[in-house]
Amino acid sequence: QVQLAESGGGLVQAGGSLRLSCAASGRTFSPYGMGWFRQAPGKEREFVAAISWSGGNTRYSDSVKGRFTISRDNAKNTVYLQMNSLKSEDTAVYYCAARPVTYSLSAYAYDYWGQGTQVTVSS
Repeated sequence: QVQLAESGGGLVQAGGSLRLSCAASGRTFSPYGMGWFRQAPGKEREFVAAISWSGGNTRYSDSVKGRFTISRDNAKNTVYLQMNSLKSEDTAVYYCAARPVTYSLSAYAYDYWGQGTQVTVSS
């Protein structure tokens, strides 16, 4: 079992930045791929970014590419999402997720989820 806890959300003006953190506990000695997803009111959960266990491979949705950066520190069992040049359409609850071995772009592939952190971007 892996427990995930997101932090770092909040209210920011358009053009601003936030850094989300996702702290993992439990069976963190196993290799896990990690992903960030988001869900806006009335919309389905969507893929944002993902990273391999080593951190050497990353993927981004087209909507955040060039603005967001995913990274991880396995010594701290933490994954980060640096969000720059935020837009009002980035407003959503952001979730981190984990799955064994490698990452996926599909939310259905993940076994473990955090509770989410709200990000609100005011225009």
